[in-house]
Amino acid sequence: MQQLRNSTASLTSARAAVLARIRQALAAGPAPLPPVPDWTMAVHPPLPPADDLAVVFAERFVRAGGEFYYAATLEQLGAQFRDYLLAAGHPRFFVWEPEMQAVLTAANVPFVADETDFLPHADAGLTSCEALVARTGSVLVGAGTAAGRRLSIYPDQHLVLARPAQVVAEIGDALAAVQQHYGANLPSMISLTTGPSRTADIEKTLVLGAHGPRRLVLFMME
Repeated sequence: MQQLRNSTASLTSARAAVLARIRQALAAGPAPLPPVPDWTMAVHPPLPPADDLAVVFAERFVRAGGEFYYAATLEQLGAQFRDYLLAAGHPRFFVWEPEMQAVLTAANVPFVADETDFLPHADAGLTSCEALVARTGSVLVGAGTAAGRRLSIYPDQHLVLARPAQVVAEIGDALAAVQQHYGANLPSMISLTTGPSRTADIEKTLVLGAHGPRRLVLFMME
């Protein structure tokens, strides 16, 4: 009986302590409201001036897994392409855009200009791009060129030739550039590529080349 009385007293004391805390909280008044967000503030921190956007893009492109080459002259570009193809084991290298073919011919870089043995030997393909996004290190590629959709997706290695003037700050700027270029006749496909194709869906194991090229390489020529 004494044990029961002690237990009842303990419960009464605990109840009184809880009620005392509630009364104390109510006496203090309502809790302060959280601060109102500044909806005019930018989501991301500002980027550096436009003159430095190419540097920012290169850093974030490499961070995402891309391989970056810079050439100040056509001779340097040719040497970099030849060194890359040599290190890659002389892959079958497809280039279908006339402007890209003209640049590589002037730089003395061998390539396949048609679709000969493309399906069984699509080791590498070179395309141009619509824009380069500094914020994310992404390459915006469209299907409105002679390269079409396949040359940026099917080969194991996707090579891109671009210029510093194609670097823009944000994804919205890149899409606006595409809109300005094509008007109402937009390409049937616009792809925003950030690094090589990858997935870790199966047992959290990273696999490259799961849904597209295993390597993404960008050559930037001044």
